[in-house]
Amino acid sequence: MSTPSLGELIEIGAVQDAQGLQGQIKVRPHSSDPVALLSSKAIWLSLIPRRQEGVAASLEQASLTLYKVKQAKMHSGTVLVTLDGVTDRNEAEALKGARILVGRDVFPKIESDSYYWVDLIGCKTINLQGEELGEVIDITDNGAHGIISIGDAQTKTVKQLVPFVKEVMQSVDLPNKLITLDWQSDW
Repeated sequence: MSTPSLGELIEIGAVQDAQGLQGQIKVRPHSSDPVALLSSKAIWLSLIPRRQEGVAASLEQASLTLYKVKQAKMHSGTVLVTLDGVTDRNEAEALKGARILVGRDVFPKIESDSYYWVDLIGCKTINLQGEELGEVIDITDNGAHGIISIGDAQTKTVKQLVPFVKEVMQSVDLPNKLITLDWQSDW
């Protein structure tokens, strides 16, 4: 299998720590329902080099390694994963901090009026008055609901944080990468 580009992969979690002595890793999933992680037969781990001279390493500088998943199961809010070739605690600890990525085909099919958050990143946003608000840079979860970071995609400068709730989200047009919000530009 050839190494995919980072644009073809979706980050679904990160290695939090080693678990036990047999090489299991403890994964902090990015989703409260990590079905893609639990059902993956193989995952890509992205190890990002350490910072050099005060410059943060980017995902593009990361090395990708494919691992076959022997077992994955939920355990106290994390996912315990056994990888083929990782056989002891030292090897598992060396993976700490790695980002876990999978191909889009691993995700379950969704209904036509639903979407994955990752699909919203890069969408332009406008309000009901037709004013452009910016582009979706990131989406996070604060426990109560999602938060959309809107701003300048080039500089990754956040201009607004908008609650990801149905009262605000008026429409999502994925083919045209456009989201209409009931939100004012000066809020």
